[in-house]
Amino acid sequence: MTGSIEGLERFDSPGKGRGLRVTRGFKVGELLFSCPAYSYVLSVKERGCYCEFCFTRKEGLARCGKCKKAFYCNAKCQKGDWAMHKMECSSMTVFGENWCPSEISRLVSRILAKKKMQKERCASEKILLIGEMQSHLVDEDNEKREMSEADIAGLHRFYSKHLEVPEHKELLTLFSQVACNGFTIEDDELSHIGTAIYPDVALINHSCLPSVIVTYNGTAAEVRAVRDMKPGDEVLISYIDLLYPTDDRNSRLRESYYFTCDCQECKSKSKDKAKLKVRKKRDSIEPEVINNMVRYAKKTMREFRAFKHEKTPSELLEMCEQSLEEMGAVFDDSNVYMLHMMYQAMGVCLYMQDVDGAIRYGEKILGPFSQLYPPYSLNVSSVYLKLGRLYMGMERHSAGISALKKAKAIMEVVHGKDHYYITELQKEMEQK
Repeated sequence: MTGSIEGLERFDSPGKGRGLRVTRGFKVGELLFSCPAYSYVLSVKERGCYCEFCFTRKEGLARCGKCKKAFYCNAKCQKGDWAMHKMECSSMTVFGENWCPSEISRLVSRILAKKKMQKERCASEKILLIGEMQSHLVDEDNEKREMSEADIAGLHRFYSKHLEVPEHKELLTLFSQVACNGFTIEDDELSHIGTAIYPDVALINHSCLPSVIVTYNGTAAEVRAVRDMKPGDEVLISYIDLLYPTDDRNSRLRESYYFTCDCQECKSKSKDKAKLKVRKKRDSIEPEVINNMVRYAKKTMREFRAFKHEKTPSELLEMCEQSLEEMGAVFDDSNVYMLHMMYQAMGVCLYMQDVDGAIRYGEKILGPFSQLYPPYSLNVSSVYLKLGRLYMGMERHSAGISALKKAKAIMEVVHGKDHYYITELQKEMEQK
């Protein structure tokens, strides 16, 4: 199981450290490689909707007879998951409603259990061992260290009876590795399903002009080209949401990954003007007014994030509407800060089952999203998908099919034409 993935090689990337490059050409939509998860965990809120073992979404899943919390396709999936689930099964039974480890603690517990069972490198470590993943422990500020300490406390509280927990420094390093290298598994509408670790995929460096995209097939990660690649090209993904202007992107990269991007887009800032578009007025808007509104927008975005789990949906929607009215006096509707709050408003409307509201916001963001995101963006396909399904539910069949076709065109490239998302989408489109 050592050392290589066909068509790819590990190399020292100038200014970036370790990286991955192709040794042959790849066309748009072509699969570079598939990587099984080293460890993964289903989000607690998705229990009952997805199989804990294979992440298949379906109705009629079988419940674990002991804890009554985990669900499986069948006995085969339940047996396959038992080595990992048994740590949580008895703990959930003992703690009941007080069982509340963080998702990262749950994932780390599974990594520790896997390491204990593992005799040799596994299929997700062909070119990078899990222990070789980048850690930024020395770079973490006090806030991040406190979060790690809280997660470690949760690990000890809920798992120590069933797990050999290593010494503290080793745990801190592992939590830092998972924070920097963990992948969020999402569904076709970009809803969070779970979290996983893929050592070989973690070798891929960042660019705001990515050459590949990572998507998921069950619990496996698949890496596909989103632009044509020639031998020697570096394999590059985006670690962050690319909607935002250069300074915002680099602020996020420094905060989460401790580096600044120097890709061509970050050097040229070619899309920043369009991303920060202001309203056309007879008299030009003073730079100070624009800067103040940018500060207001960022403050509002932070507050919305903080209040998301505290305020009612109606209060959150009111926050969105008030901020859009305030920002709309200065910013164009295609400005990314306007788009951000419209996207949040669409999500709240969907949660409230306000179909008209969700469609109204979705239609506003779709055009600018298509212009500002790179080609073959899941952010764009997911909005087409949501709108298409809403139209179909409203019996606006023609508009629904049109939107779903546009979603499908992107999804066939990023997920592959044989992915079950494509099969299911085709069935949706054929229903009258």
